[in-house]
Amino acid sequence: MGDIRRRSAVALGITGIVAPLTLALGTAPAQAASCTTQAGPYQKQVEKFLGRPVDGKQSTTDCKAIQAFQNKHGITPAVGYAGPVTWGVMDLMNKQKAVGNDPNKDGKCPVNKGRIACVNLSLQLSWVQDGDRLVYGPVPVRTGRNGFETRTGLKKIYWRDIDHVSTVYDVPMPYSQFFDGGQAFHSVNLSMWNPPGSHGCVNMTTKDAKKYWSLLRTGDDVFVYGRKPGT
Repeated sequence: MGDIRRRSAVALGITGIVAPLTLALGTAPAQAASCTTQAGPYQKQVEKFLGRPVDGKQSTTDCKAIQAFQNKHGITPAVGYAGPVTWGVMDLMNKQKAVGNDPNKDGKCPVNKGRIACVNLSLQLSWVQDGDRLVYGPVPVRTGRNGFETRTGLKKIYWRDIDHVSTVYDVPMPYSQFFDGGQAFHSVNLSMWNPPGSHGCVNMTTKDAKKYWSLLRTGDDVFVYGRKPGT
C-alpha cells in the first residue's frame, strides 16, 4: 500500500501489504529454540511430506528436518513440532502441486476477457491466461490474512509503480500493480508460505512479480475468487 493518494482520479481505501500466509494457528509446546521431543498431532503426515520414516514418533532427525522446514518458511515457533500450522503449509503445497498446468480446470476464472490475471485464494495460486490459453503460471502467492482478506471479484489494474514504497508501513513494494484500492500484486523477499498472510495485497516472488509486470498493462482484468485457508 502506498501513497496512492497522488492518483487523484482514484478514490482509495488503503489496506495493507506485506505479511505472511496464515493457515490454522495451533499451539506448539512451550520450548526454547532447541528441538522438541514431543510428537505433534500431524507427525505422520509431516514425516511423509519430508520423506522421513513414517512411524508417528518424534526422533532427533525428524525434529531437525521439521525445524529446517519451519525456519525456511518463517513458521514459528521453529521447534520441530508437527503442529497444524506446519502441516497446513505442507498440505497447501501438496494441493498446489496437484494443480499442475491446468489451474483453471474448474472454469471459475473468466475465459471471455482476453488477457486476465487470476487469483485462486483457496489454493493461494495465481496465473495469467488469455481466453482459455495459459500464458504464465500457476505460481504460489501470499494473500490477505484473517481480517485483511484480499477482496474477491472482477477488477482492473488501474495503476502500476515499479518502485513503489508503502507510506503506511514504510516498506518497499517492487513491481506494484494496483487493482482494488490499496491491494496490488507486488514482490516480497519472504517465502510464499510464510504465515500469517498479507494485509490484502497479492505477494509474489521477485521473479513472478517481474513476469507479471512484463505481461500485464493498465486496464487489464484481474479476477479473485475462493477463500484463503484460515480466513
